[in-house]
Amino acid sequence: MRMTRLVMGLLCLVAVASAQTADELVAKNLEARGGVQKIKAVNTLKMAGKAYVGINADFSQENKRPNMIRQGFSVQGMTQTLAYDGSVGWKIDPFGGRKDAEMMGEDDTRDLVDNADIDGPLVDYQAKGTKIEYIGHDVVDGDDAYKLKLTLKNGDVMYYYLDPDTYLEIKRVTQEFIRGAVKETEELFGSYKQVAGVYYPFSVELSTKGGGGPDRAQITFESIQVNQPLEDSYFKMPTATK
Repeated sequence: MRMTRLVMGLLCLVAVASAQTADELVAKNLEARGGVQKIKAVNTLKMAGKAYVGINADFSQENKRPNMIRQGFSVQGMTQTLAYDGSVGWKIDPFGGRKDAEMMGEDDTRDLVDNADIDGPLVDYQAKGTKIEYIGHDVVDGDDAYKLKLTLKNGDVMYYYLDPDTYLEIKRVTQEFIRGAVKETEELFGSYKQVAGVYYPFSVELSTKGGGGPDRAQITFESIQVNQPLEDSYFKMPTATK
């Protein structure tokens, strides 16, 4: 009985220490990015650059608080659009022979919903219903990294890998559970630059398993602007053309 109580006590101490370490790492990451105050001062975000998915393309992304996002992918004069207005996801897919906007299902909108959070999942994570654990060290491209596990409110899981020197994220792995299958997306971040006091990665490499579509992409942002005017209507699903 005494041994059981001792073991339970040790487990509680380990859990508390782990939670404190996770919170400390989250705080250091947010401070490294520029601090919560500056992060929350960003109300709109406009990003533009080049994407390579086997072919070269133009890529753009716009965000607006509280949870709006629109992405554009352009090749040879045609632009695929994916957007979420805070409640409804929609797309225009000329590569699939569709010129009018159409609704997206809840599962297909998951990536957009996650990326619509302009602050990122670590800011106010408890209020968002996210649980974070520090699960030790790992290796990213031969370098040491701190590893955090995020369990989102919807059940999806993210693994964040933080640089032990800068505390900026260098890798993120997202596991989405969709229709009984797991879609895993890996992102590698680099070329951080400061914009309005906040550090953003200007280079992102993505690879996806189990999601369909291109399984690899490289994105290089040429421009990132904050607090530029963006109307809510820009994120709304347009009416069909006749």
